[in-house]
Amino acid sequence: MAIGHANGAAETNGKPPGLAAFRIFVGYDSREDAAFQVCRHSLLRRSSVPLEVVPLKQAELRAAGLYTRGRGATESTEFSFTRFLTPFLAGYQGWAMFVDCDFLFTADVAELSAMADDRYAVMCVHHDYAPKEGVKMDGVPQTVYPRKNWSSMVLYNCAHPKNRALTPELVSAESGAFLHRFMWLDDDDVGELPVGWNFLVGHNRVDPTDPKTQPKAIHYTSGGPWFEAYRDCEFGDLWLKELEELNDEKQQQPVEL
Repeated sequence: MAIGHANGAAETNGKPPGLAAFRIFVGYDSREDAAFQVCRHSLLRRSSVPLEVVPLKQAELRAAGLYTRGRGATESTEFSFTRFLTPFLAGYQGWAMFVDCDFLFTADVAELSAMADDRYAVMCVHHDYAPKEGVKMDGVPQTVYPRKNWSSMVLYNCAHPKNRALTPELVSAESGAFLHRFMWLDDDDVGELPVGWNFLVGHNRVDPTDPKTQPKAIHYTSGGPWFEAYRDCEFGDLWLKELEELNDEKQQQPVEL
């Protein structure tokens, strides 16, 4: 399937076409449009390689017949499960990335794409994360489960034979545990990425002696500055600065919180 087909317009960063664009699918929630736009901007403006950034819009996937499951009580975003369509939407070819919209990239994503290792079906940060909050930012009960937040930023080896299991039918039917824990794979199929590429605000800490802990992709997993209650969160100033720079570029149509 062509990238972006029946799923919103892809946006590129205008880099010379010598290299194939690295495909990035960003989870889109209609309540968090500002988060998506800032995430996309942070990716495009720092990348030294061509990117193709595609919003994963559930309504459009439903209209195309690619996503049919009902909304569960513990789903806090519109992309809780559509994220697992990434290999299918990429035509089961090459490497692609999925990332939640509540990320801010502070480094060149080319660094991350260069870590893609064909030995693995997926690669992600292996968090040991148990949230302290009882509810998520929008009032949905917080759940604790193995591999929590692993699926929030994933490099997918879309051509890996095991990822062909991720069909629209399976993604619409399988349990959250099966999908978010990568249960269609063996443990050895799940490669590990440095924690800096999925730095959980309020959980991870920077170690000045360990460069791998420096945040390169900041994840506002408990809530970000696009919500009034989280306007002063850790690293919130960086997100607001990115929004300001985005609005300086747009001018005619600024992003509103």
